[in-house]
Amino acid sequence: MKKNLFAILAATALAVLMLSCSSSDIENFGELEEPKVPVNMLGEATPIALTEAQQVFVNDNNRFTLNFLKAANEADQSGKSFIYSPLSITYALGMVNDAAVGETEKEIEQTLGFLQGGSKAVNEFCKNLIDNLPKVDNKVTLNIANALFLNAGRTLKKQFEEDMKNYYDAKAEVLDFGASLQSAAVINKWCEDKTKGMIPDIIEATDAEAASYLLNAIYFKADWASKFDEKNTKEESFASLNGNLTLPLMHQNVLIEYYKNDVYSAVAMPYGNGSWEMTVMLPENGKTTDDVIKRVNQYGLEGRSISGTADDRYSPYEVDLKLPRFETSSDTDNLDGKLKQLMRKLGVNLAFNADLSQIPNMCENANLFIGMMRQKAKIKVSEEGSEAAAVTIVGMYDTAIGPSVPQYPKAVFHANKPFVYVIREASTGIILFVGKFTGK
Repeated sequence: MKKNLFAILAATALAVLMLSCSSSDIENFGELEEPKVPVNMLGEATPIALTEAQQVFVNDNNRFTLNFLKAANEADQSGKSFIYSPLSITYALGMVNDAAVGETEKEIEQTLGFLQGGSKAVNEFCKNLIDNLPKVDNKVTLNIANALFLNAGRTLKKQFEEDMKNYYDAKAEVLDFGASLQSAAVINKWCEDKTKGMIPDIIEATDAEAASYLLNAIYFKADWASKFDEKNTKEESFASLNGNLTLPLMHQNVLIEYYKNDVYSAVAMPYGNGSWEMTVMLPENGKTTDDVIKRVNQYGLEGRSISGTADDRYSPYEVDLKLPRFETSSDTDNLDGKLKQLMRKLGVNLAFNADLSQIPNMCENANLFIGMMRQKAKIKVSEEGSEAAAVTIVGMYDTAIGPSVPQYPKAVFHANKPFVYVIREASTGIILFVGKFTGK
């Protein structure tokens, strides 16, 4: 069987009422081609040092992430799988926020979860993640890149240009937006390079009236802490919204962190040394992915805290685990109202208003507004691991103007129906990608 590359972008699963094995069903547990002692998939993360204020930012930004997941799920009625990176949006709008003032700045910061932090605190938080997230596991590839493309004839304000270099590693590149196809080719080449070919383009043509384009790209690639054996991957039934499909389901018996409530069961699947993980949330029988998304939007990622009792947090289980091998691509231009309308729904309004926006500190002699915004994302999941990428673009315009183990409880976790997932860093809890897989 030919090995796939594996890419991870956030995706969320659609609602279905088809029955599958419940997480408590342990009949026929672990029927692999070669039964063996479960592989230890419990990770030990290396923590990232955050200040108390920055950890609050993480928690609050995750709130934005889960709000975005809910809004994107409501805006997409196609029934298809999707994946997004709200953190990539945070970076793109963080750069815009550096030039914003007044109520425009306040709206951006509060929507992203930074409340009264101010632009300097937002910038320092973003830089901390750029500097430290890629270092937590040398077996995991993580690149966070930012770019600033400036229309010829425009001049950046000195402080903004310095902030982009110091906090976002973004150096301004001047292009002639009037030569729309040539300048778009330069921007798209940047996207392709920064995502290792996963996102080959983000814009069809540049607008000669635009002042600048700000971009963020996030690329993630990692092997599972315990890879799936390809010979145990079988074509099996998957209960999609529109009836049963046949999909390749990967299979292994693992010692892994497991959690269950009345809406969903979940496993935390670690990559590398355990600093990164994919949390997969599978609806319980009679529940749907819509129910899961509503639940996590209301309560967050339950069970991922060390606080509480053993009954309300993840704990080690011997799990008979099945997960589809899949690939998902998403584009916010396919959402109802596109990304601008979705961000308005979440609380950013003034920055998109040509008459009311207050973004005077980006270009000399100009007050700007956001004229376009878009994200493309992609994920691949295989026996070896995952690979994911996302690119967010913001267009700025002038305003008007394996060893033996002790006995553990057992559970069956067969993801043979739509599910929700997130990819996160374990020590801080910061979420990179959110997604839903529907089989479609």
